[in-house]
Amino acid sequence: MDQRIQEVEALRKTAEVTETFTDRIVKEMPITIYLNEKEIVTLLCSPDNLEELAVGFLSSEGLIKDPKDLIRVRAHEEQGMVWVETARESQIAEKLFLKRYITTGCGKGTTFYHWADANLAKPITSNLRVTAAEILEAMRKVQQISELYKTTGGVHGAALCERDKIFLYREDVGRHNAVDKIIGRCFLDGTPTADKILLTSGRISSEILIKVAKMGIPILVSRSAPTSLALAHAEELGITVVGFARARRLNVYTYPERIQ
Repeated sequence: MDQRIQEVEALRKTAEVTETFTDRIVKEMPITIYLNEKEIVTLLCSPDNLEELAVGFLSSEGLIKDPKDLIRVRAHEEQGMVWVETARESQIAEKLFLKRYITTGCGKGTTFYHWADANLAKPITSNLRVTAAEILEAMRKVQQISELYKTTGGVHGAALCERDKIFLYREDVGRHNAVDKIIGRCFLDGTPTADKILLTSGRISSEILIKVAKMGIPILVSRSAPTSLALAHAEELGITVVGFARARRLNVYTYPERIQ
């Protein structure tokens, strides 16, 4: 059975009958990330792709910036730890990080936000154009491959796409974690993202928007809603935000010229 799934006994009640059954639920576990032997944060997450999660979190928070500085990443699931070793780290980024506060996380995940984050992201200028039909087709494909969600109903998904082609897909109990796993994989592989679209099943909040901005991705799409601060940042940073992309419709909130 999938290591991310646990079986539990439960009662199913209807108006006519009560019965015992075996349900499959998603596993959630704490993972502590260490950067150069220094404890940084403990995340509650799904127990897979932990190296990607750690690298994605650290890079999106500005604590590691250049893949060339990365020496080693080691994950120990049983101990609930991931160790990241780098040749150097940003002292300024570390000071800013320690002043951050918990924001709109989900799945008991931890996400940090600082007022300077939006200013650290560079405005995006992109000639990328896609059709509404391509976005809806990509979202349909994402739903088809989300096996963990189909089994448990307890995770969020994130996908990196080029038009309706899915390059990378990750799931996690936390929507931020799913995005960080995408970021981490791209960081490790040196994957270009300026010509890509990011799809997420979760709400588009300001910190998700800023993560995407730091990757240089021009289009962010969700099945769910954006927040007001996310849209304000999107306007400043040149990102097209698409919400409620489901069935045969979608809403375009910012930079609609990219959606044909």
